[in-house]
Amino acid sequence: QVQLVESGGGLVQPGDSLMLSCTNRGHTLTGFDMGWWREAPGKDREFVASFRTTGNTRDYSDSVKGRFTISRDNAKNELYLQMNNLSPEDTAVYYCTADPWVKGVRIASEWKYWGQGVQVTVSS
Repeated sequence: QVQLVESGGGLVQPGDSLMLSCTNRGHTLTGFDMGWWREAPGKDREFVASFRTTGNTRDYSDSVKGRFTISRDNAKNELYLQMNNLSPEDTAVYYCTADPWVKGVRIASEWKYWGQGVQVTVSS
C-alpha cells in the first residue's frame, strides 16, 4: 500500500529557502518513479519536478529549474524538494506523487498515487 505524506511547508519570505519531504507509510518506494506537483489558487495543477528510477533521471518545469532540486533517499523511503530563492509565484499546495512506472511525468493523470498536499506560502 502506498500512502504518501508531505511535510515541511510553511510561510516564508521572498528569497528564502524551504525543503519539503515526502514519506510513504506503506511499502518501500524503491523502484517507483516519484514527483512533485503544485496547485495555486485559481490555477490548474502544475508539474514541478520528477525523479525517475530509470537512469535516475530528474526533470523540472521551466519555472523552477535552477532553483528547486528533487532528491530521494531510498533507505529512508523519502523524497525531497529543496526550494531556493522562493517567490510569491511559488505559493501553492505542493503534492508528492508516485507511480511504479510513469509514462509522462508532466501529465497528472499518469501518476497513480498522490499525497494530501502541503501548503507553501511566500509572502513579505
